[in-house]
Amino acid sequence: MSEDGAVSRAPGEGGRLLSWAFRHLAGPAEGVQGAVQGGSAEAREAWKRDLTERKRYTREQRERRRAAREADRKG
Repeated sequence: MSEDGAVSRAPGEGGRLLSWAFRHLAGPAEGVQGAVQGGSAEAREAWKRDLTERKRYTREQRERRRAAREADRKG
């Protein structure tokens, strides 16, 4: 704290207006059903499918890079 009693804040923390807006306009997060769980069952399944596809793509890319390295070593 500074000597005049004002609380020093980090540059991105915001000021009085932003604090007031979050307290009075944003509302409590507990009131949203399913916010923590990620929404509906369909949304969760879509997320799981997307994650599986991303992992598959990453695995394929690793295999391609490995095969290219092996071809360079042998060639």
